[in-house]
Amino acid sequence: MTIGAVLLGLAAFFWLLWAYNRGVALRNRQSEAWSAVDVQLKKRHDLVPALVECVRGYRDHETKVFQRLAEERSGAENQRIEGIRGLLAVAEAYPELKASENFRSLTRQLVTIEDDLQYARRYFNGSVRDFRNYAESFPTNLVASGFRFVPGEFFEVENVIERDVPEVVT
Repeated sequence: MTIGAVLLGLAAFFWLLWAYNRGVALRNRQSEAWSAVDVQLKKRHDLVPALVECVRGYRDHETKVFQRLAEERSGAENQRIEGIRGLLAVAEAYPELKASENFRSLTRQLVTIEDDLQYARRYFNGSVRDFRNYAESFPTNLVASGFRFVPGEFFEVENVIERDVPEVVT
C-alpha cells in the first residue's frame, strides 16, 4: 500500500466521520427547533384562558356597576348622590384601571408569545431546510441514507381555516 492510498483512505474516513456528525447535529437541531415550537404553544395555551377570564371579569364588573347605577337612579336624591360617589370611588380605585391594566398586560404577553411562536416556527423550518439540503445533496446523501437520517416535514398550515384569526368567545 502506498502513502497516497493511506492518505486517501484517511481522508475518506475523516470525511465520513465529519458527514456523520454533521447529520447528527442537523437532526438534533431539528428536534430542538420543534421543541421550541412546543414550548411556545404551551405558553400560549396557558395564557389564553387567563386573558379570557380577565375579559370576563371586567365585563361582569362593568355589568354590576351599570346595574348599581340604574338602581341608584330610581332611589331618593341623597341615595343617588351617595351611590354615585361610591360608584366613582370604586371606578377610580379598582375596576377600570386594574382590570384594563391586567388586560393590557395579558395581551402584551400574548403578542410576545405569538411573535416567539412565529420565530420558533421559522427556526424549525430553517432547521428542516438545512437537514433536507444535507440529506439530499451529493455526497452527504449517501451518508444520510446509509445511517437512516430522515429530515422532518416543514411546519405548514394544514387547514385553510387555521390561517384566519381565531375568534374568542367570552
